[in-house]
Amino acid sequence: MASIGEDPGGRKRILFVAGDGKRKTVRLGKVSLRQAEAFKLKLESLVGEKITGQIDDEVSRWVAGLDDKAHGKLAAVGLVKARARAGDAAIGKFVDDFIARMTTAKPNTVLNMKQVRAWLVKFFGEIRDMRKITPADAEDFRVFMATEGLGENTARRHIGRCRQLFKSAIRRGVIRGSNPFEGIASKVRCGKSRQFFVTREMADAVIAACPDAQWRLLVALSRYGGIRMPSEALPLRWSDVNWEKGRLLITSPKTEHNEGGENRLIPLFPELHKPLMDAFYEAAEGAEFIITRYRDKTANLRTQFSRIVAQAGLKIWPKPWHNMRATRQTELSEKYPAHVVCAWLGNSEQIARKHYLQVTDEHFEKAAQNPAQQPSANASNHQNSNLAFVEKPVAFPVVAEPCLSVQGTEYPQGESNPCSPAENRLS
Repeated sequence: MASIGEDPGGRKRILFVAGDGKRKTVRLGKVSLRQAEAFKLKLESLVGEKITGQIDDEVSRWVAGLDDKAHGKLAAVGLVKARARAGDAAIGKFVDDFIARMTTAKPNTVLNMKQVRAWLVKFFGEIRDMRKITPADAEDFRVFMATEGLGENTARRHIGRCRQLFKSAIRRGVIRGSNPFEGIASKVRCGKSRQFFVTREMADAVIAACPDAQWRLLVALSRYGGIRMPSEALPLRWSDVNWEKGRLLITSPKTEHNEGGENRLIPLFPELHKPLMDAFYEAAEGAEFIITRYRDKTANLRTQFSRIVAQAGLKIWPKPWHNMRATRQTELSEKYPAHVVCAWLGNSEQIARKHYLQVTDEHFEKAAQNPAQQPSANASNHQNSNLAFVEKPVAFPVVAEPCLSVQGTEYPQGESNPCSPAENRLS
């Protein structure tokens, strides 16, 4: 329990026993008794939080709303963490410190955060105080990225990462109050307009234009294996190829955090056999990895791939690697159950419907066909649908002699009609 003490001149102080058993004092200065009592209640809650570890949301909001002077007094007695200095709130320095703490993050994750830093500094400046960034400033930043030509989904991802940065700043006491990026759209939208179906003719033309066996394999693995590029191609080892069972083990860095998502098996589709064999015969003695020429995980394969597509006489399509993978999922979904295809491609049915499955020209052409063009098929389907309801006949005992007549025939006394239902009823 805490108590209120009075000093000369109407000044108040709060006396309390901390969790370590030591008596401590917080001097409030010249305040009213009612103000001192309200402060005492919140202070007692903070002492309790230190002992139990249970944090009260209302008290947390109260602490966040304190001015720096009052907050500093609580920090001096160990009830709250000291707020950052003005230099620590500089946006450039804070993001640098945040990135330095990302020791377990994947290289692409770190690269994405560095890109966010560049955009924030470009708009706000290197030393802009994060504590002074308002929701209006965050909205202006969002507009700035759009006017600079950044894609819609990329801008949304950057907003999500900005929200993550400011959330960390709030937790660390660098800023107080609400997150200025809260409420700004950050959910990536499904870009249906950028979907593109890569036909087999296009894919085969690109494969034929590839400069070497490894490039041919990369394209085949994306278009016919449906694997992610380059994250799932680089970990592939020759030991992952089961030639006998016709399977390929895929290691997936993107889904390894999910239970059972660290790897998956896909079939050795017929389209993969020749590219794999070509790469195998060209591999060095004792080679471990299948892809050896492009080992950098941050390598941008798109530039070279665009040249290959042009060499094939084609125009590069949107999201080239993703759309080849999406094309394969659409293709396989025509032949196999959804859960099987999703297990092969390493995604969920919900994600597949939202980001992968496409409506193709072939779907329209097939649906628009005149039924009269396929009479035999329609008749066959109709006949089969009727036969589906016909049960197999029950095997009856063989009757030695057929019944030639049932009605109008008299039988000797003591004999009955052998075809009478009463006589042939199954027991």
